[in-house]
Amino acid sequence: MNNILITSAGQRVSLVKAFQKEILNVSPESKVYTVDLNPILAPACHVSDGYRKVEKVSHPIYIPELIAICKELAISIIIPTIDTELLILAENKELFLKEGVTPIVSGLDFVKACRDKRIINNFFIENNIEVPKKIDKNNPTFPLFIKPYDGSLSKDIFLIKDQSDFIDYHFSNPKLMFMEYIDHTEHDEYTVDTYYDKNGNLKCIVPRKRIFVRAGEINKGVTHKNEIVDYVKERLSHIDGAIGCLTIQFFYNQRTKRIIGIEINPRFGGGYPLSYLAGANYPKFIIEEYIHGKTIEYFDSWENNLLMLRYDNEVLVKNYGE
Repeated sequence: MNNILITSAGQRVSLVKAFQKEILNVSPESKVYTVDLNPILAPACHVSDGYRKVEKVSHPIYIPELIAICKELAISIIIPTIDTELLILAENKELFLKEGVTPIVSGLDFVKACRDKRIINNFFIENNIEVPKKIDKNNPTFPLFIKPYDGSLSKDIFLIKDQSDFIDYHFSNPKLMFMEYIDHTEHDEYTVDTYYDKNGNLKCIVPRKRIFVRAGEINKGVTHKNEIVDYVKERLSHIDGAIGCLTIQFFYNQRTKRIIGIEINPRFGGGYPLSYLAGANYPKFIIEEYIHGKTIEYFDSWENNLLMLRYDNEVLVKNYGE
């Protein structure tokens, strides 16, 4: 039985449905299960074929608990969905592999690099990718942008237009990085869904323009076959330790053709369903590669200029609280 487990499922309904569809195409008896800290209130858990409650990722029992769930549910592969679980899964990957379970998570060194924006900036530079220019906080030029080197979910980010916008916190917090502000009126923001095979080789590149973002996640977006495709293919055709879906953030100036690397998240992003619906079938790639042992060929026949407009939908749970 080759079942799949999606962790921290939350609202990832589309991702669960994509894996359900793809696993059923090749193995009708297989299931897609989910875990979450609060599964009763997680829509994706109710859409999946079954769910379990787990402790926080930081809890000492999390890994033994997850291994026990994998044994109980005959799990073959684990799909993580949030940044905080990547590090602990990468650190404990061998424990899962010994049980015949493969967490689709990149190597520990690469995961650590992605969690630290200072390191990933150096990675970009080493691969001939421009990053926002550093600003000397003691002799600043304006406007400038401040963000933490280990931040997520848009926490602790600041746009500083002039000296009066500074507060003591900006200088007392050692985690804050001071950098060039990238003007959104001149640059489009792109999330690039890439797929890397188990050898760290690039197999697919889908730039999707972020038209509107709600609560840190893309709400309206469109796929574009533009200069970013060749830019990424030329510079990041191989990444040591990278596997599965990686989302790479860029700013792109259509007039000057300037492309600026921002960050890498080595997991499925919340907006990946747009790439999936455009034909970039990463769930199928994962199933073929890690369950059936197939080689993944480079794929670029995804649909260009596909617009995604999201809306709220309902998942109803009967007899709640009884």
